[in-house]
Amino acid sequence: MALPYFGYFFTVNPKNPWDEILLAELQSLPFESFEMTEEGLNAFVKESDHYDGFLNTVGLLQNSNVKIAYSREYIEPENWNTKWEEAFNPITVDEDCVVRADFHPSFNAKYEIVINPKMSFGTGHHETTFMMLRFARALDFKAKEVLDMGCGTGILAILASMRGAVIVDAIDNDPWCIENSLENAERNQCTNINVALGDTVPTQKKYDAIFANINRNVLLEQLPAYAACLNKKGILMLSGFYDEDLPVLIEQIEMLGLSLVEHQQKEKWCALSCSK
Repeated sequence: MALPYFGYFFTVNPKNPWDEILLAELQSLPFESFEMTEEGLNAFVKESDHYDGFLNTVGLLQNSNVKIAYSREYIEPENWNTKWEEAFNPITVDEDCVVRADFHPSFNAKYEIVINPKMSFGTGHHETTFMMLRFARALDFKAKEVLDMGCGTGILAILASMRGAVIVDAIDNDPWCIENSLENAERNQCTNINVALGDTVPTQKKYDAIFANINRNVLLEQLPAYAACLNKKGILMLSGFYDEDLPVLIEQIEMLGLSLVEHQQKEKWCALSCSK
């Protein structure tokens, strides 16, 4: 059943690094989705989770070092999918991989991922997801066991499954993302994807490849766990951070005995691939 939402539309000046700091503060509130924009970011919350003084705990709004303005819009239930459809155009990754929604015609690509994004992060349009898709497109997943941390829509897990992974564990701490990943896995006939709610790395298992498209602080916190559950010669793919975060991430990677394989950058965002 469709539900009404409130949309908050923030402009942030200067944008870097304050949009990411704002995002971190907003994540303590019951927002279900965030969208980074050229001006700042948009955030969406169900009307049933909204209350008076909703942004009172966001201290950054009173910070004199940054100017943040916002507007709020009530979104009727019938308008939500329309907004996604208007914003979600198909994307192509390395020619033979296409990400589209179910309302787009087929491209007959070798790897055609059909995603209904709903409120989840991960359509391939954001720079970080696009770079992770490029990593996944270049990697041989045949007979591999894969972990997708912060799976969002399940898009990376789906591509790994399509490219031969024997099993994929997809984990997210957002119940909406879990529901959406399950739907998208079924939509793409990927029966070997296990979707689970959580925010910790399942260190009781070993993986040949790990995706972690989250944010700098979570990556630094969880890197030891990634390294511990990565098989010898396994590949760890990271994104969700800026170019200025590279030194501290690379230092941590090297301290854990991992070797840097590839570095990608798109706009201000970066992605790293490393091996054990």
